[in-house]
Amino acid sequence: METAQDQGFTAGNLQGENTFNMDQHRLEKLQKLTENNVQPYVNSFKIPFSIKEVSERFENTDGHELLEKKYTFTVAGRVMAMRQFGKVNFLNLKDRTGNIQAYLKKGDLAEDQYNVFELTDVGDFVSISGFVFRTKTGELTIYAERFSLLTKSLRDLPEKFHGLKDVEQRYRRRYVDLIVNDNVRNIFRKRSAIIQEVRNFFLSKDFMEVETPMMQPIAGGATAKPFVTHHNALDMPLYMRIAPELYLKRLVIGGFERVFEINRSFRNEGLSTRHNPEFTMIEWYMAYADYYDLMDMIETFVRNIAIKVCGTAKIPFNGRTIDLESPWKRMTMEQAIVDLGEKGITLEQLAEYDSARKTAEDLGIFINNSWGKGRIVLEIFENTVEEKLFDPIFITDYPKEVSPLAKSRKDNPEITERYELFIGGFEVSNGFNELNDPIDQKERFEKQVAEKEAGDEEAHAMDSDYIRALEYGLPPTAGAGLGIDRLVMLLTDSQSIREVILFPHMRPEDAG
Repeated sequence: METAQDQGFTAGNLQGENTFNMDQHRLEKLQKLTENNVQPYVNSFKIPFSIKEVSERFENTDGHELLEKKYTFTVAGRVMAMRQFGKVNFLNLKDRTGNIQAYLKKGDLAEDQYNVFELTDVGDFVSISGFVFRTKTGELTIYAERFSLLTKSLRDLPEKFHGLKDVEQRYRRRYVDLIVNDNVRNIFRKRSAIIQEVRNFFLSKDFMEVETPMMQPIAGGATAKPFVTHHNALDMPLYMRIAPELYLKRLVIGGFERVFEINRSFRNEGLSTRHNPEFTMIEWYMAYADYYDLMDMIETFVRNIAIKVCGTAKIPFNGRTIDLESPWKRMTMEQAIVDLGEKGITLEQLAEYDSARKTAEDLGIFINNSWGKGRIVLEIFENTVEEKLFDPIFITDYPKEVSPLAKSRKDNPEITERYELFIGGFEVSNGFNELNDPIDQKERFEKQVAEKEAGDEEAHAMDSDYIRALEYGLPPTAGAGLGIDRLVMLLTDSQSIREVILFPHMRPEDAG
């Protein structure tokens, strides 16, 4: 498509990397419009066709037929480019579905409409009615017979927004990023499709979608520092949801044997390319299943989603290719340390507290004196193995010490029936056989409370009501969570979580 940039025009100049200023010329044009009784912000406007519908209808129609039959349409959208050749003008018009070129000629438009056009800028919303034809270069174009201004834009669009040195401005002004960056819009279209496919998968497996509280009287369901708020009427503290786990398991106890929730959760932790304080995940619980069933399920639905959304199970990520075809590898945490971590570490070194601690300290890993052997082994894994796990792999057999809600293995009570799925060098999913022994669960909560009182802000609090619920009986159940944001990162080849969240959390713009 011929554009204003092709003719040497720009969509406006960025007035500094950190601000987009209202343009004085635009304000003057706005004043002229109002002086001429032209409404620059119309109340309502209906269009019968999208730009995509017009383009697709005539995709294979030659110019002779178009000129002969003069198919007439009305379209509306944002002006993305303008260029002028004497009395002839070309516009590049864009709506949610695509782009189309418009041709305007002085003398063919009513004088009052052409006067309005002359006060139009790149970024304005306009409507154009006319017949479609093809230019000499074959470009499908609307020959404007009527023109109207719908919304006057008062700020210039940046010329090369994607190339800003300060990339954070793209996140701060996502609305501008979406206007000018087709790739960004495609990421969020794909995100929407991914979430819909996730929902469709679970509904097809007879799961029921539910909603659980986002503000909770007790922070639980995951090990993390919560956000705290206060309810004035009840005069009590509340915690933004860390995870919906304990409420979802209450529903399984109540008889909803297969439930899922696509939820927003909150963790008062640091910002990074893989962490945002507010994030989206799916959690699901199924009675009469185990964590092997969960792993099989995840392999199926992640692969199927990739094929439906990306067209292939082999996806590019960070300059490499991830093969999502089954079967995915499965390996215990300790074996992964031995086979994939620092060379020379043996299973014997991880078997006892003293040898595990020495191994960690020799690797330069900080060890808190309150940690047991299980937490130390986890730290060794996270520091020596995690980032190497590029192709899909389930890491199993997590220590009980770091898995307060997971069921222990019968042959080794200090190890739980739990997995974490890693793809692309980071965790994507966590799941396990749910602890359904209320006495064991109460003892684990009590240990967590002691750690909390000792200063661990991420430790679980005692949830007496959840213990009471377990006393009514939770059937053998497996449950899992999967990070939607991270899944979208993988399927869109995005290296930062901020690329796949429309409005990521950031420091104040005027911060030093």
